[in-house]
Amino acid sequence: MDQIEKYIWILYNIYRYMIIIYVLMSWLPSVRESFVGELLGKVVEPYLKPFRRLIPPIGGMIDISPIVAFFALGFLAQGLIAVLDIFI
Repeated sequence: MDQIEKYIWILYNIYRYMIIIYVLMSWLPSVRESFVGELLGKVVEPYLKPFRRLIPPIGGMIDISPIVAFFALGFLAQGLIAVLDIFI
């Protein structure tokens, strides 16, 4: 069980850093259009899209949906570990 929990946390951390990098890349449009930016967009954007539909930008400029998605990802990882603890 400890191995599965470690893998879940590793995947959580990798995806968390991918979200952070993707958000930071939004400040530099030329970087977002690069190969790495497009690849991150294909991986991260499907997860962020539902949060962007629910939470509009503040003042039309500041998008807080990645922050909410960030917390939701943490709850998801913790919930998955709790469910696995019950069944395994």
